[in-house]
Amino acid sequence: MAKRLILAGGGHAHMTILAHIRDLIRDGHEVTVIQPSDFHYYSGMGPGMLGLTYTPDDIRFATRYVVERQGGTFVRDKVVRIDAEDRSVTLASGRTMEYDVLSCNAGSFIPFDNIHGDTSSVFTVKPIERLQEAQRAVISLCAARTRAAIAVVGGGPAALEIAGNVRKLALLRGRHAPKITLFAGRRFLGRLPEKIQDMARDSLERQDIEIREDGYVQEIRNGVILQGGTTHHPDLVFVATGVKPSRLFGDSGLPTGRSGGLLVNERLQSVGHPAIFGGGDCIDYAPVPLDKVGVYAVRQNPVLYRNVRASLNGKRLATFDPGGSYLLLFNMGDGTAIFSKGPVAFRNSLAFMLKDFIDRRFMRHFQALEK
Repeated sequence: MAKRLILAGGGHAHMTILAHIRDLIRDGHEVTVIQPSDFHYYSGMGPGMLGLTYTPDDIRFATRYVVERQGGTFVRDKVVRIDAEDRSVTLASGRTMEYDVLSCNAGSFIPFDNIHGDTSSVFTVKPIERLQEAQRAVISLCAARTRAAIAVVGGGPAALEIAGNVRKLALLRGRHAPKITLFAGRRFLGRLPEKIQDMARDSLERQDIEIREDGYVQEIRNGVILQGGTTHHPDLVFVATGVKPSRLFGDSGLPTGRSGGLLVNERLQSVGHPAIFGGGDCIDYAPVPLDKVGVYAVRQNPVLYRNVRASLNGKRLATFDPGGSYLLLFNMGDGTAIFSKGPVAFRNSLAFMLKDFIDRRFMRHFQALEK
């Protein structure tokens, strides 16, 4: 019997499902993908695009084209509410759509709401598409005769990569290197080992990027205001304060985890509603907390596809194994990257070449579906 599958988002965790839409349709099912943009941008290459290592075409996947080419339906919209009892979703446009199985890869957002006043020179690092606009702003700013001041708000890996790649962009396209200040709160890269912190500090120091650890940013209002009231007045601000799962699940009254993501079991299935699945940054994995890193979305791909298909066809579901330690690679913007896996950590150009190879291979694999 034909069933209706809805994919809320076409991100990393849904790539294998997207690659097999034709097979799902051959099983007799209807497949609909709902996403705000015709394209999905790979966040792992976003800072590299900002720094001109990659073009927008290099880091995006033509979701709509791939879906429609295989006989699926693409809806350019956003799921804003899930009614699990009625098995329906409400879209930002007001439209309601029914499903038999729903899989969510709704992504994440930057949880910094204290941005007020003129926001024309303030850029959050998500959605990734905004980095294209930010790139143009940096080029324009650094083409002026005076030295610009650019602030990066955040103390984690995203802020680290943005700071280095802003400098690279300015050197390639600007007249003057800007003064870049990274407002890192109380401790820069505080969740990472001290060895990685030291390598990152050394790289940023060599690039003349200042790290401030004298307080968290309380507000952005015509400047960067720290707790305590100290105010800085940069010409442009990047906000890279880490991510939180989409508010979709809490707003819909579904069971959520500690970070507010859809709470799923070892089968990547909502603990309260077995017809709902999820993967990537938008979930909280009930068996054990998982970091919000792309490697888990990649590892979830085959299991999410298998279980969504099994649920449609009345077959047995598989168990997701998060795996052991994972590789971290940070693009420093200076032709080097920081490599970290388990006890091994180093920074050099070979690490950047490895990151570039892995990222390009990942994109080529799924972009091949467009041909």
